[in-house]
Amino acid sequence: MTETRTEFSATGRRKTAVARVRLLEGDGKWKINKRELAAYFPSEALRNYIAQPLTLTNTVGKYDIHVKVSGGGNAGQAGALRHAIARALSIADRTQRDVLKSSGCLTRDPRMKERKKPGQPGARKRFQFSKR
Repeated sequence: MTETRTEFSATGRRKTAVARVRLLEGDGKWKINKRELAAYFPSEALRNYIAQPLTLTNTVGKYDIHVKVSGGGNAGQAGALRHAIARALSIADRTQRDVLKSSGCLTRDPRMKERKKPGQPGARKRFQFSKR
């Protein structure tokens, strides 16, 4: 007899990082790009940041979390993962949406790297001006 587990999925973004999350009812196992949470994010601060939506909703250990994350760096991927987990939790339990929204977990961080402009060495830096 096959046991069906409830699954909730969502996508989160931050800078150029994209995280696709699947929440499955389980006992709190993490798989990020086929690696454990501590192996993928060695920083304790980033792990706490990622788990913030789970601690706010008291669902730590309630879901197995499977993640595919790409693009960006460590902090960008952590932000994308936090956003995706919050979105999946709000789908799983609509009553938790207000808690997640008031804490800022459901807000997509819009800050991106500014593009380089033509005739300049960077986004805002100018070439040195010489009068003569």
